[in-house]
Amino acid sequence: MIDFILAGGIVMYPIILCSILALAIIGERLWSLRSQRITPSNLSSQVWGWVKSNQLDAKRLKQLRDSSPLGRILAMGLLNSKHGRDIMKESIVDTASHEIHEMGRFLNLLGSIAAITPLLGLLGTVIGMIKVFNAIVMEGTGNAAVLAGGISEALYTTAAGLAVAIPALFFHRFFSRRIDEIAILMEQEAVKLVDVLHGDRESDADTEGKVE
Repeated sequence: MIDFILAGGIVMYPIILCSILALAIIGERLWSLRSQRITPSNLSSQVWGWVKSNQLDAKRLKQLRDSSPLGRILAMGLLNSKHGRDIMKESIVDTASHEIHEMGRFLNLLGSIAAITPLLGLLGTVIGMIKVFNAIVMEGTGNAAVLAGGISEALYTTAAGLAVAIPALFFHRFFSRRIDEIAILMEQEAVKLVDVLHGDRESDADTEGKVE
């Protein structure tokens, strides 16, 4: 590994730095964007239970707000429900926009790494080829070791840049898609809350009770 880095020359160091940043971002986002952390499966039914039994007090609202991003959206909607449907929806949209922005944290940096590392690899390739041509001019084609060193530097940096860029690009697309899916799910849950509280539909718990 050390030989690979040394053979790649000075351009390998920013590529390695980019790889460390990319790994840190990928690990952090995989942990942060878990379904159970963002949209707990039993959260909506718990909220419906509190609403139906008139147990929705300040303590439970704080518990809901601290539970998850979806909990913060629902809590803000519940806090503003007494002000009418439009105000309630507006508060939900504002909170959801903030939460979605937070979920996308570091993704711009990950996308930048995916774009920059191939260029760094290309820079290393150009530097390596310049060394090859300089060696040919100075010593001719007889010194195979010097020529091989320049060619190695050119190839290693290209390979390293692509090795970092490909997974960075994949995970950038993966996380962007994941955030879109979470946003749709949170929107559906928030719309249900608005409609139930303002009498436009029944909650899932009520529907299940009638079917039984």
